[in-house]
Amino acid sequence: MSINLTPQRKAILDVIRSAHDHPTASDIIARLNEHGLHFAYGTVYNSLRYLTEMNLIRELKLGDSASRYDGNTEEHHHVQCTICGKVDEVTTHPPLDWTSQIEQDTDYAIQTTQIIFKGVCPSCRQGQSPSKP
Repeated sequence: MSINLTPQRKAILDVIRSAHDHPTASDIIARLNEHGLHFAYGTVYNSLRYLTEMNLIRELKLGDSASRYDGNTEEHHHVQCTICGKVDEVTTHPPLDWTSQIEQDTDYAIQTTQIIFKGVCPSCRQGQSPSKP
Protein backbone atom coordinates (compact mmCIF):
# COMPACT_ATOMS: atom_id res chain seq x y z
CA MET A 1 0.00 0.00 0.00
CA SER A 2 1.42 3.33 -1.06
CA ILE A 3 1.46 6.19 1.44
CA ASN A 4 0.52 9.63 0.13
CA LEU A 5 2.13 12.21 2.41
CA THR A 6 0.90 15.59 1.23
CA PRO A 7 2.71 18.64 2.66
CA GLN A 8 -0.16 19.08 5.14
CA ARG A 9 -0.01 15.45 6.32
CA LYS A 10 3.79 15.65 6.63
CA ALA A 11 3.55 18.83 8.74
CA ILE A 12 0.94 17.22 11.01
CA LEU A 13 2.99 14.03 11.29
CA ASP A 14 6.07 16.09 12.21
CA VAL A 15 4.16 17.88 14.97
CA ILE A 16 2.96 14.59 16.45
CA ARG A 17 6.32 12.85 16.21
CA SER A 18 8.10 15.75 17.90
CA ALA A 19 5.53 15.94 20.72
CA HIS A 20 6.01 14.14 24.01
CA ASP A 21 2.60 14.96 25.44
CA HIS A 22 0.20 13.08 23.16
CA PRO A 23 -1.49 16.19 21.70
CA THR A 24 -5.17 16.58 20.86
CA ALA A 25 -6.27 17.85 17.45
CA SER A 26 -6.64 21.34 18.99
CA ASP A 27 -3.09 21.14 20.33
CA ILE A 28 -1.84 20.13 16.88
CA ILE A 29 -3.66 23.01 15.20
CA ALA A 30 -2.18 25.47 17.73
CA ARG A 31 1.35 24.12 17.15
CA LEU A 32 0.92 24.33 13.39
CA ASN A 33 -0.23 27.94 13.78
CA GLU A 34 2.85 28.70 15.92
CA HIS A 35 4.95 27.61 12.94
CA GLY A 36 2.97 29.81 10.55
CA LEU A 37 0.99 26.91 9.11
CA HIS A 38 -2.74 27.53 8.89
CA PHE A 39 -4.72 24.51 7.71
CA ALA A 40 -8.49 24.15 7.67
CA TYR A 41 -9.88 22.12 10.57
CA GLY A 42 -11.23 19.55 8.11
CA THR A 43 -7.77 19.12 6.60
CA VAL A 44 -6.28 18.45 10.03
CA TYR A 45 -8.97 15.98 11.08
CA ASN A 46 -8.90 14.17 7.72
CA SER A 47 -5.10 14.01 7.89
CA LEU A 48 -5.22 12.58 11.42
CA ARG A 49 -7.63 9.89 10.26
CA TYR A 50 -5.42 9.09 7.24
CA LEU A 51 -2.21 8.96 9.30
CA THR A 52 -3.93 6.67 11.81
CA GLU A 53 -5.27 4.36 9.07
CA MET A 54 -1.76 4.17 7.55
CA ASN A 55 -0.38 3.23 11.01
CA LEU A 56 1.95 6.24 11.02
CA ILE A 57 0.42 7.45 14.30
CA ARG A 58 -1.83 6.00 17.00
CA GLU A 59 -5.10 7.53 18.12
CA LEU A 60 -5.67 7.30 21.85
CA LYS A 61 -9.30 7.37 22.91
CA LEU A 62 -9.22 8.06 26.62
CA GLY A 63 -12.77 7.99 27.87
CA ASP A 64 -14.99 10.96 27.06
CA SER A 65 -12.15 13.42 26.45
CA ALA A 66 -10.83 14.40 23.02
CA SER A 67 -8.70 11.86 21.20
CA ARG A 68 -4.96 12.26 21.58
CA TYR A 69 -2.32 11.28 19.07
CA ASP A 70 0.92 9.39 19.52
CA GLY A 71 3.83 9.23 17.09
CA ASN A 72 5.14 6.06 18.75
CA THR A 73 3.45 3.21 16.91
CA GLU A 74 5.31 0.47 18.80
CA GLU A 75 3.09 -1.48 21.17
CA HIS A 76 3.11 0.30 24.51
CA HIS A 77 0.68 1.52 27.14
CA HIS A 78 -0.25 4.81 28.76
CA VAL A 79 -0.94 6.33 32.15
CA GLN A 80 -3.27 9.33 32.49
CA CYS A 81 -3.59 11.76 35.36
CA THR A 82 -7.15 11.86 36.67
CA ILE A 83 -6.70 15.49 37.76
CA CYS A 84 -4.94 17.34 34.91
CA GLY A 85 -5.36 14.80 32.08
CA LYS A 86 -1.64 14.52 31.34
CA VAL A 87 -0.72 11.32 29.46
CA ASP A 88 2.61 9.52 29.72
CA GLU A 89 3.92 6.36 28.12
CA VAL A 90 4.34 3.08 29.97
CA THR A 91 6.85 0.70 28.42
CA THR A 92 6.32 -2.14 30.90
CA HIS A 93 4.36 -4.94 29.26
CA PRO A 94 1.76 -7.11 30.97
CA PRO A 95 2.88 -10.63 31.83
CA LEU A 96 2.52 -13.05 28.90
CA ASP A 97 0.53 -15.46 31.03
CA TRP A 98 -1.98 -12.66 31.66
CA THR A 99 -2.63 -12.31 27.91
CA SER A 100 -2.84 -16.10 27.57
CA GLN A 101 -5.34 -16.23 30.42
CA ILE A 102 -7.50 -13.57 28.75
CA GLU A 103 -7.43 -15.56 25.50
CA GLN A 104 -8.43 -18.69 27.37
CA ASP A 105 -11.23 -16.92 29.28
CA THR A 106 -12.69 -15.11 26.25
CA ASP A 107 -11.74 -17.37 23.33
CA TYR A 108 -10.30 -14.30 21.58
CA ALA A 109 -6.95 -14.40 19.78
CA ILE A 110 -5.28 -11.30 21.24
CA GLN A 111 -3.39 -9.40 18.55
CA THR A 112 -2.43 -6.21 20.36
CA THR A 113 -2.92 -4.70 23.78
CA GLN A 114 -3.53 -1.11 24.77
CA ILE A 115 -3.85 -0.52 28.48
CA ILE A 116 -4.64 2.85 30.02
CA PHE A 117 -3.68 3.23 33.66
CA LYS A 118 -5.31 6.05 35.62
CA GLY A 119 -3.70 7.83 38.56
CA VAL A 120 -2.43 11.17 39.85
CA CYS A 121 0.75 12.55 38.30
CA PRO A 122 3.66 13.79 40.46
CA SER A 123 2.86 17.47 39.77
CA CYS A 124 -0.76 17.13 40.85
CA ARG A 125 0.23 15.11 43.93
CA GLN A 126 2.47 18.02 44.92
CA GLY A 127 -0.31 20.54 44.21
CA GLN A 128 1.41 22.00 41.15
CA SER A 129 0.24 22.36 37.59
CA PRO A 130 2.18 20.10 35.24
CA SER A 131 4.48 21.99 32.90
CA LYS A 132 3.40 22.30 29.28
CA PRO A 133 6.02 21.47 26.63
